[in-house]
Amino acid sequence: MTEQHAPLTIDLNADVGESLVSDAPLMSFITSANIACGGHAGDARTMRAVLQLAREHGVSAGAHPSYPDRGNFGRTEMEMPAPELERVLTEQISALAKEAASLGVKLRHVKPHGALYHAASRNAETAQAIARAALACDASLILVGLAGAPVLETWRAMGAEVAAEAFADRVYEANGSLRSRNLAGALVYSAEAAARQAVSIVRDHRVQASSGEQVPVAAQTVCLHSDTPGAADFAREVRRALEAAGCALRPL
Repeated sequence: MTEQHAPLTIDLNADVGESLVSDAPLMSFITSANIACGGHAGDARTMRAVLQLAREHGVSAGAHPSYPDRGNFGRTEMEMPAPELERVLTEQISALAKEAASLGVKLRHVKPHGALYHAASRNAETAQAIARAALACDASLILVGLAGAPVLETWRAMGAEVAAEAFADRVYEANGSLRSRNLAGALVYSAEAAARQAVSIVRDHRVQASSGEQVPVAAQTVCLHSDTPGAADFAREVRRALEAAGCALRPL
């Protein structure tokens, strides 16, 4: 008897609503959109525009909240008391949820942005503040965090559904973390290389680190960044390669 294997499925997400220029071309290739909601970027107009694009393309919509730090694009960690952080994140997620409801779109997930994402991967108090904000808005929201990081267990312990995320366009370190953007070689610069990395993550459950080591990774969603030069070309090539490798793309 031939052994039957479950088909490979993956969500392909992108961080959007930061500059509308690249968002429309991306929507043809991704399955989930992480929409900036006022912290590092975005306002009512951009949120509504991206939600409309997501609805038109059948893309699942989620919130992409951040430290309230437009000047540094949310990429600098801020010292904030947990209650204050929870408050500002609740405001951001609620603002997007309000726009979504007006368009008949249901938010499906929350993925923190930039420095907040990485702080949550290391700091339980930050992770808890994110979860409280998200669950206060909608207890069914999926929380997206770095594959292999303690944040996922922190969120599960709070009763949240979680999704482990890996990156097609970022370089990894041997410990499974992402290489800092402050260091050279932090980004994957070609669409073909991003596609190879995505296939390795989804099919082989591993990624090659900057050191050359193979790092195990188990992910339910793979991310591309809309501010990567040629982001739509990256998304097209990544999707093509994943489908050629037998992976079905599905939203979370």
